[in-house]
Formats: sequence, C-alpha cells, structure tokens
Amino acid sequence: MYRNKKLIAGIIVLMILTSVATLAISSILFMDFKQLNPEYSIIFDPQKVGKENIEKFNKVRTILKEMYYAEVDENKMIEGAIAGMTQSLGDVYTVYYTKEQMQKLMEISSKSEEVYVGIGVSVMMDNNGLLTVVEPFDGSPAAEVGIIQGDRIVKVDGEDVTFIKDEDLIINKIKGPENTFVNITVFRPSEGRNIEFNVQRRKVKYALNLRSEVLDGNIGYIRILSFNDRQISRIFNEALDKLLAKGIKGLIIDVRDNPGGYYSGVVKIADRLLPEGVIVYTEDKNKNQQFEKSDETELGLPMVVLINGNSASASEVLAGAIKDHKKGMLVGTRTFGKGLVQEIIPLNDGSGIKVTTARYFTPSGVCIHGIGIEPDVEVKLDDEYKDLPISKVPRGDDVQLKTALEILRAKVQ
Repeated sequence: MYRNKKLIAGIIVLMILTSVATLAISSILFMDFKQLNPEYSIIFDPQKVGKENIEKFNKVRTILKEMYYAEVDENKMIEGAIAGMTQSLGDVYTVYYTKEQMQKLMEISSKSEEVYVGIGVSVMMDNNGLLTVVEPFDGSPAAEVGIIQGDRIVKVDGEDVTFIKDEDLIINKIKGPENTFVNITVFRPSEGRNIEFNVQRRKVKYALNLRSEVLDGNIGYIRILSFNDRQISRIFNEALDKLLAKGIKGLIIDVRDNPGGYYSGVVKIADRLLPEGVIVYTEDKNKNQQFEKSDETELGLPMVVLINGNSASASEVLAGAIKDHKKGMLVGTRTFGKGLVQEIIPLNDGSGIKVTTARYFTPSGVCIHGIGIEPDVEVKLDDEYKDLPISKVPRGDDVQLKTALEILRAKVQ
C-alpha cells in the first residue's frame, strides 16, 4: 500500500512538472514577440494555432537572423510577415500597404484628375489577381504599341507584379514622369505567351465616364464606362434629364466593359430608376446586414441593361437591382462576379490595410461573387469581335445593342 501511495504521488509530481515545462516552453515560444512589444501578452491563440507552427515561425526567424549573409532588419521582417498574413487569405482584394504605399494611395484618392501621366488603359483585377486590360484609350501610348483588351500585366520594368494583389499599387509603378519610358510585359491568353512593350509615358486624358444619345428616334442610350467618378450620379441624372426632354420612350443603359467604381454613386443612380425597396445590401461574417434603399419615385420607362463579362462590382449592383425589381431586362452575357466589400483601415505608423469586410447581395438575396449575373436574354457578339472592347465594335455589328433596341421597340410601339 505504501509503495502504491509513493507511486501515485510520483505520478502526480511528474504531471505537475510536465505541465510547468509545457508552460515554460510556451512562454519561450512567445518571448521574442513579447520583448518586441510588451503590450501584447499573446500573439497567437494557442487554442487555434498548433505548437509546431509557432516553433517553425520562431525557428525560421532565428535562422534568418543568425545565418542570412547580410544584416537583417527585423522591422522589415515583421512587416513582411504582416503582408504575408493578408496574402494567406487567398483574397485578391485584401492587401497590406506600407507607409509609402498608403501615402501614395491617399494622395491619388484625394485628387480629381482629368489628366494624368501614364500609358492610357482601363484595367481591373481578374479572379486570379492579375491586372487585366479592359480597354486601351483611343490614341493612348498603350494603344499605339499594341496593348489590347484581355492582356494581363505581369511585369513592370522587369519586376514581377503578379504577386501584387492591388491594382493601385501596380498602376503607381506604371505611372511616372512625362516622356519617360516604362517596360510592360503582358501575358496574352489568346496567344499563350508573354509580350514585352516599351511604352512612353505621356499625358493622358481620362476617358469620359458617360456617353448618351437618342437612337431610332425615341430610345435613349446611356453608356456608363466606369463608376470611378465621385460625380457619376450627377452626370448620369443630367444626361437622363436631357434625354427625357427629347421625348424618349425607352432607355438602354450600357455597362459592358464597366469594371465598377464608387458604391455611393451606383446606389444614387439606382434610386433614380427603381421604385421603393431594397437596392442592395451587405452582410459580414457575423450576419450583420446593411441595406441601401430607394424611395417611391422611379423612372416610368421600359429599360434594357447591356452587360458582359467585364461588367463588375458597381455595374453588377445596378444590373442586379434592376433585374430583381423587374424594371428592365438584361441583355448580353454573364457578368464578372465581384460581390465583395472592401474597407481601407489606416494603421498607427502610417501604413494601412485594405480588407474585405462583407459581401454584396441583390434585393432577392443572391450573392453574385464568383458567379456573376445571368442575362435575361443571352446574346454573344460575333467571333470576330469577342476579344475587342465594346467601343471597337461597329455599331452596325453590335448584335447585343440590336437586340436591346428590338426589345424596346416592341414595348414602346
């Protein structure tokens, strides 16, 4: 019996010592981080992060500090780890900005430039995080050297930019002093190869974000090239008022090749067109919802919205709301499928992070992210035009526009 008691006591002591050792090891694993900033008592949640990963993190950090051939800047290492955290999410829209990048971003967003120095292209991020040319502007340096719609920009001055998941950061590398040259390497999917262009930076006037006219006597036509203008709702309303003054009986809204832009602008445009009800709502991971709604005033005309695979984000908000409210028909091909909300959050040292915080939903409760919106009437362009921007398709051969006109003629006669 005495021996059994001694054995049990020994086991208890061993268990206590083991627990103390485990706690000591855990403390050592976290020690480096606490010393860097004592404010943080826990860097990783031990309930969610495996001990082996913490050990590996510290091991790699130690190896780099002790064995890398040059002096190691630990602050840069930590900043790189922060950037790596955002990239690990696999979301092309969640991005870390250094202090310098954040400053440049804020400078650009605060300006309302009509002219800039660059190569003259409209771009958007594809679902693989590659900066894709939507359209080179007429007479631009990019158009002159032969850059075309669908080209993926993979290098700028020899630097691989495929790992940079933010279009503004890449655009900032492309811009520069007037009359200097920038080397752009693109991947052209139609040819399956990389092509290199040496492009002269010049002053480029932003393409007009909206164009309007009357077609076939009484059909209004408004093409919104981008919502990336804080005045876009005012510009739209002025164009629509002029068309209404001319006695139009139907309206075509063309958002083909429109990569999106300001959320507030598209909400105001939708409010002008739709009856009372939900325009769009967002939902975060905690199921918190925020609704944008229209008032009781609406446009009392039949409408058609033209869409294609480059209609993204704000364009999809407008198309989805019009479709769900049955205020108009969608004609063309399936949209791009970007239905995520981003927020830019400044950090204390001047750096920042752009993080996806929620998803968009159409009034009927559909999240179109990664799926897109199906048209009511699918119409594909002829093969000879399928790889061209809409602006390069001859009006007489634009079968999508012809279909929209046919639909509206049947309604207004």
